[in-house]
Amino acid sequence: MPDLRASFLAHLAQTSPFPIALDIVGAEGCHLHTRDGRRYLDLVAGLAVNNAGHRHPKVVAAIKEQADKYLHVIPYGEFIQEPQVRFAERLTSLLPAGLDSVYFVNSGTEANEAAIKLAKRITGRTGLVACHKSYHGSTHGSLSITGNEEKKYRNRPLLPGVRFMRFNEEEDLALVNEGTAAVIIEPIQGDAGVRVPDRSWMLALRKRCDETGAMLIFDEVQTGFGRTGKLFAFEHFGVVPDILVLGKALGGGMPMGAFVSSKERMHLFTHDPVLGHITTFGGHPIPCVAGLAALNVLEEEHLAVNADRMGALFKELLVHPAIKEVRGMGLMLAVDLGDALKVQRVVMGCLERGVLGFWFLSCPTAFRIAPPLCITEELVREACEVILQELEPHN
Repeated sequence: MPDLRASFLAHLAQTSPFPIALDIVGAEGCHLHTRDGRRYLDLVAGLAVNNAGHRHPKVVAAIKEQADKYLHVIPYGEFIQEPQVRFAERLTSLLPAGLDSVYFVNSGTEANEAAIKLAKRITGRTGLVACHKSYHGSTHGSLSITGNEEKKYRNRPLLPGVRFMRFNEEEDLALVNEGTAAVIIEPIQGDAGVRVPDRSWMLALRKRCDETGAMLIFDEVQTGFGRTGKLFAFEHFGVVPDILVLGKALGGGMPMGAFVSSKERMHLFTHDPVLGHITTFGGHPIPCVAGLAALNVLEEEHLAVNADRMGALFKELLVHPAIKEVRGMGLMLAVDLGDALKVQRVVMGCLERGVLGFWFLSCPTAFRIAPPLCITEELVREACEVILQELEPHN
């Protein structure tokens, strides 16, 4: 049998010169298992994907049951497929009025692309406003509204008419005007190093969009499904978007995205032209049943409440002269060391000791903590002990 690592490097397109390259053979709950017999405490959760934990029995059972019935049968929207209907019903039952129609796609970036299309269709405008240091995906449109020039400059020209404001800066809301189709933000910025806005700024943003007729899009791909201590992050601020974008944890560990708006607005995709937005695999039955099962687990096991409690415990325990700040909400946390080299050393040192952390795209001085929401107090203490030991000068 060929060496698996060599084949991985030779035949899979890489995203960096030095991938971590753990050889995973199993996962459950908050742990990953590698071929060499090691077990890792996962503080990444597939990047805020496995909120219910790796391979939760109820999620696995739902996948197996659906696999015995049917897989893909037709492009999205033509047939009645119970997994799609039941999941959409459940999602909208948990959302405010005006977010009652769900369009399932395959990923968060695809959902952001579609949300932009919908906003342009609703308003008849083309201008977009996003935030500096934001991250919305790597496809062309999503990259255009991502506020990280390092990730963009090789791909220009991108979409025209995109302007960037500073996150949580009220004076920059003047960039939103009568030519703006949509403002798209993360209600808590993720790859900027977990930046939480003031409630007053969120309310002012909502007001500015209402005054100008711009659609307000919340990208909750990272923040959704209990990650921040509430089901959706916008609940912390008392502000409801016109379009809600979902992904990552939405599919319960399966690839899935969605955008949600009102039935009236979504109806625009049905005419002039017909099939105004289409997808072959969006709403695939396997991610739908997995996502619904994971959502039920989230509620039955009170995982959003646990995220709030365990996030507070991380903040309580992670006190050290080398730590400048631990910021975030729930189990969406950034540990800022103020030094990119220290971050690299600590993340790799923790990995050697069986604790998996990860970096941010737009905040090199911090590392992320975003474990499965089922993490226990015992595991939080174990993780913090390792992190604190790696922060000691002799390490």
